[in-house]
Amino acid sequence: MKPEEFYTALEAANISLTDQQKQQFHRYFELLVEWNQKINLTAITDLEEVYLKHFYDSIAPILQGHIKNEDIRLLDIGAGAGFPSLPMKIIYPNLDVTIIDSLNKRINFLNLLAEELGLDKVHFYHGRAEDFAQDKLFRAQFDMVTARAVARMQVLSELTIPYLKVNGRLIALKASNAGDELLEAKNALTLLFAKVLENVDYNLPNGDPRNLTIVDKKKETPNKYPRKAGLPNKRPL
Repeated sequence: MKPEEFYTALEAANISLTDQQKQQFHRYFELLVEWNQKINLTAITDLEEVYLKHFYDSIAPILQGHIKNEDIRLLDIGAGAGFPSLPMKIIYPNLDVTIIDSLNKRINFLNLLAEELGLDKVHFYHGRAEDFAQDKLFRAQFDMVTARAVARMQVLSELTIPYLKVNGRLIALKASNAGDELLEAKNALTLLFAKVLENVDYNLPNGDPRNLTIVDKKKETPNKYPRKAGLPNKRPL
């Protein structure tokens, strides 16, 4: 996907980028490639592949109408090089974005990226999702949580749902159908007082399959969740 094709696809969804926003995406690409030589950020560094498999892929929640241009607090768990939240932030500058990632080198990249792109209302924290979720400054503070190819839903639900306000939503972006994962996660979602609202399969413009799962938080998460760091992966709910 050439940058011009990316802009055209957005225009088809009634999203017109300014010259500044286009420059932000271009600079994002440049910094991603430059820093990828120092630390492992991505296996995808070709311009057209980055625009398709990182930028376009990341904005699926916007294209499908789940995130609108409004003042909401969005948390991105395990965002790595900033996906999916920062491409969405470029399109909708009103978003207040927080990223938690377990590798400090990636946090250093994100801080530099935000400064270079002139992004405000972005906050980056180094640490484990299980630990921050027990902090009252983070727990039940977010309208939405996003996670892109982080973990199976059975594990992901415990890592993310405690951060949501009641009626907040988890948006999980995956590379393929999540049907089996949702069956696995049924018990976890019940324990966490959460419910699947939508499970949508779709394709990228090149035909690659993708999946978007939307989970709604119905009640406050019991205090014992998430469990200590490492336990959700070792012993899924």
